[in-house]
Amino acid sequence: MTRALTRSHFPCSRLVRTLTDLTVLEADEPGAGFADRLSQWVGFADAIGLCAVHSESPAAAPPARVGKSSPARDGIDEEFARARLALENSIRMSCRPGAGKARLELPMPMAGASVKEASAYGPYRRFHAAQQRDMELTVRALRARFREKIAVDAPGLGQLVDLDEAMEAILGEREAKLLATVTSLLEKRFGQLLRSAHQAAAAAGLEDSPALWMKPGGWLLGFCQELEMVLLAELELRLQPALGLIEAWNNERTKLT
Repeated sequence: MTRALTRSHFPCSRLVRTLTDLTVLEADEPGAGFADRLSQWVGFADAIGLCAVHSESPAAAPPARVGKSSPARDGIDEEFARARLALENSIRMSCRPGAGKARLELPMPMAGASVKEASAYGPYRRFHAAQQRDMELTVRALRARFREKIAVDAPGLGQLVDLDEAMEAILGEREAKLLATVTSLLEKRFGQLLRSAHQAAAAAGLEDSPALWMKPGGWLLGFCQELEMVLLAELELRLQPALGLIEAWNNERTKLT
């Protein structure tokens, strides 16, 4: 399960790096530390709630039922790997024309569509939003199940479970709003590629035809490949809290073996 436990460093997440490389997001300037940034997300009432959870003295708990192997531990690893692979495969199949039947289908220019009709971004915005809903629902359920399993099998991590639940409730809405802006950033990229394609066609004295956009080397095919990269990076970011729970469980298991 080595692959399931690979994580990136959050302050410079893969999503931020990808959007920066696509020139739709400015590089984050060094500045405020984690505590200062978190204070901008958490209101006064929320801070009191978090403080209460953090200050609670954990009740004496029996040792976690861990040994060389634990059904809960193995189940969490395997469930995480399955969920991530399923979401990754769904994203890849959706973003690659001809890759197979996908549950969320990539918008394609209609045959005979005009340049104006084919270059409307609305279908891609809806596609991205559907992918985000799919990730959010799956990851939220996964995280909740992990908390339940860890609370039962590793009582010593009860405070962490409570803190994770509180953080999800407090930060979830803000996170959803921020991730929703990724769609607008990609719309900016879509426009950049479209304008470049128009200019290149005009410079070559050629007619810009939507029928060519999804051909090898076509700008729209390139955009779909970038969209796939962004969605995979977003998935990695969304999975970080669940992965953190697994790592905490690993640490607890190591202490008790």
